[in-house]
Amino acid sequence: MTLRNTADRWGGVSQTLHWLIAVLILLLGIVGLTMGELPKTPKYFWVYTAHKSLGLTVLALVVARLAWRVYAGAPKPVPGTPGWQEKIATATHWLLYALIFILPLSGWLYDSASGLRPFRWFGLVEVPKLSGPDEGIRAVAHFFHEWGFWLLIAVVLAHAGAAFYHHLFQRDATLARMLPRGWLSPKT
Repeated sequence: MTLRNTADRWGGVSQTLHWLIAVLILLLGIVGLTMGELPKTPKYFWVYTAHKSLGLTVLALVVARLAWRVYAGAPKPVPGTPGWQEKIATATHWLLYALIFILPLSGWLYDSASGLRPFRWFGLVEVPKLSGPDEGIRAVAHFFHEWGFWLLIAVVLAHAGAAFYHHLFQRDATLARMLPRGWLSPKT
């Protein structure tokens, strides 16, 4: 497998970043939806810190993914893909990138504006605050963090649904080219 993207498929670096970010977002979503129900024990604070740390990790990974995409390019659309589908796919990808930036940034800003004590990224490095305590900023950041999550879920479902549609009904390589060679080949 080549590390760099080619004209017809995503390379190993892009695939690894794609699936790693996807798994981390799934984990963050599950934890985010359930952590408010935890009793206020030391585990509660550990879970919140882990959620924040993983969120900032996703932010760093999406920056790396975008930098890699600029460096390595992107595959051309699958032959025969209508222009309108290419435009929707492009818009969807950029919306995904935007949301994957907005969610951790809004969470970081929410944490900063809440006036909570500083936290350490996985207990290693103190994370600087983006603002001082401010109820207005906190409320706006929380709104974007919560509703951005639900929008991200909707866009991810559309993205995955389109990939499966291409694989099952269009019978093309759209899904297969984001997986290591041999994992999945288009149905013929």
